[in-house]
Amino acid sequence: MLALKRRRELKTDYKNRLALLKSSKHRVVIRRSLNGVRIQAVEFMGSSDKTSVEVFSKMLLKYGWKGHLGNIPAAYLTGFLFGKLCLKAGVRECNVDIGLNRAVKGSRIFAAVKGCKDAGVGINVAEEILPDDNRTKGMHIAEYAKKMKSESQDKFRKHFAAYIKAGSDPEDLPGIFNQTKEKISEVLR
Repeated sequence: MLALKRRRELKTDYKNRLALLKSSKHRVVIRRSLNGVRIQAVEFMGSSDKTSVEVFSKMLLKYGWKGHLGNIPAAYLTGFLFGKLCLKAGVRECNVDIGLNRAVKGSRIFAAVKGCKDAGVGINVAEEILPDDNRTKGMHIAEYAKKMKSESQDKFRKHFAAYIKAGSDPEDLPGIFNQTKEKISEVLR
């Protein structure tokens, strides 16, 4: 009866889950919140699931990330970090499990998938659904910050308070993105 309860509560799509389990590959389980992303490599082990790799976007702080943890660049970097850790753990190919989230082109979920693919993990996904490089690097955020800064300093300071508190300028986000990505690559060769 638990299965019926999870279906009623819209927590599990069993038809999709069965299709993913039949492939016998690891599943990249991506879950998002307002302030972050969690990615897991999950393998089905007969009667239960086993998580072999797990990454939270908060782990990016260790690699020098000074931006918001719930945006597209942070999701990409979380996926990139996840991909590097997967390769170290011997996980080479995965299927994407987005759960009950809608597949929205260019979303944070697919930014995480793109980061994982760029790290070297084999994931079969259509290129059209992945965000473009400018969005994954945070160019859109930097441009918006520049525009807002020229219009109103108060609005700018209020909207980007977390960036300013962390000691970074949102206009420099693409540079911070590149530094963080290089540090992840350097540490996890």
